[in-house]
Amino acid sequence: MKNEEKNSIPGFALTRREALKLGLWGMAGFFVSDFLSFSIFADALKPVFSGGKAKSVIQIWLAGGPSHLDTFDPKPGAGYNYCGPYNKPIETNVDGIQICQMLPLLAKQADKYSIIRGMTHGNNGHETAAYMMQTGRKTGGNLVYPGIGALVSYFKGYDGGYKGMLPPYITVTSPLGRFSEAGFIGSRYKSFSTGSDPNRPLFAVEGIISEKIKNDRLASRKALLGKIDTFGSLMASDPAVAELDNFQEQAYSVITGDVGKAFQFTEEKNELRDEYGRNKFGQSCLLARRLVERGVPFVTINDGGWDHHKQIFPELNKRLPVLDKGVATLLRELAERGLLDSTVVYVCGEFGRTPKILWEAPWNGGRGHYGKAFSVLIAGGGFKGGRLLGKTDERGETVTERPVYPWDLNTGILGLLGVSPDAKLPHPQGKDVFASALASGEIPEKERGGILNEIM
Repeated sequence: MKNEEKNSIPGFALTRREALKLGLWGMAGFFVSDFLSFSIFADALKPVFSGGKAKSVIQIWLAGGPSHLDTFDPKPGAGYNYCGPYNKPIETNVDGIQICQMLPLLAKQADKYSIIRGMTHGNNGHETAAYMMQTGRKTGGNLVYPGIGALVSYFKGYDGGYKGMLPPYITVTSPLGRFSEAGFIGSRYKSFSTGSDPNRPLFAVEGIISEKIKNDRLASRKALLGKIDTFGSLMASDPAVAELDNFQEQAYSVITGDVGKAFQFTEEKNELRDEYGRNKFGQSCLLARRLVERGVPFVTINDGGWDHHKQIFPELNKRLPVLDKGVATLLRELAERGLLDSTVVYVCGEFGRTPKILWEAPWNGGRGHYGKAFSVLIAGGGFKGGRLLGKTDERGETVTERPVYPWDLNTGILGLLGVSPDAKLPHPQGKDVFASALASGEIPEKERGGILNEIM
């Protein structure tokens, strides 16, 4: 009996054996056909969805697609044509988990995160793959679904009881692009983008505006804009214009009010800022910590430049140490401040990169797009640390154990925030549309990995 208790699925009382009988253990193919099984599935997981442990999410988006072999799924045995010069992966502080030799600081934090090595969707296009990873939906159809940040803004923002002065969804520093992040639920739920560079002195000292633009000058410009904005006056009753006005007021309050102090780093010690890294990414990680500390439900760090088709290793020699310092320090600080248990942190891009290196010209040691198999690092908010979920073959080309799809990942994160998969979204024509694709029956049985029970 004790062994059965140890193997029970977190969040409810079923044993693993019982869960397997019900088709609930998160393996593709175990779900009962015709998604009637979802009602049983949702009921069994109700404690997870109703009593979410997480309050905030930090999404670290490596736009362009990071190489899984060169980060969290090293394959030294595959040979030079696959691993290149990164042929000496390092042990972490968790037995059995190795990561790239260029990530020594993250190696010391492995007890705080899990690595999903079975991530897959098979799509190799930037726009479509980004849409799938951000929305947890398949491409095509008549609807543009909201990304996960906008979903959290809807369910956990002002409509969900959020009382903070800062916007509920903030992107550091530039918008994600490639798709409409708010989709059909409307621009009210899109992110507020900080712009600029958190590593610039003016950003750190003055917040997100230059010292030259004083609040009184900003107020006069705002008043002048109001006088000449005849379109806004004429269309004041239009919901879209009202949303735009609301967003503008939000921006002014961030710039001029006390909430702008969240963007000032003057109270942070220089030594800590050095630990994060005196660069755009490192200081973005520090800013993300400051934002969730103030209760912001969703923060995206949009870090572009990971689309390494050519000469990938010289580029990674510069980028990986920056990633290592920023994420490792963020995880350590969140843990020390008692925030990691309530903050989901995950690192991913739209896909991975081709395991076999393209040595020939014009690539000269590059990697192409690869959606068939890639990795995600995930920590906090109820996700366990020190675990591996899924496995790829000896060359990192195919998921051989426990595939995880975008809808599985997003549903798991939303679940830990207390958002049920069958929570309804506001559809323009009043149709029944749900928070998760898993609740709608649109995902074929062979592509249902299931909720991430093993690491929740």
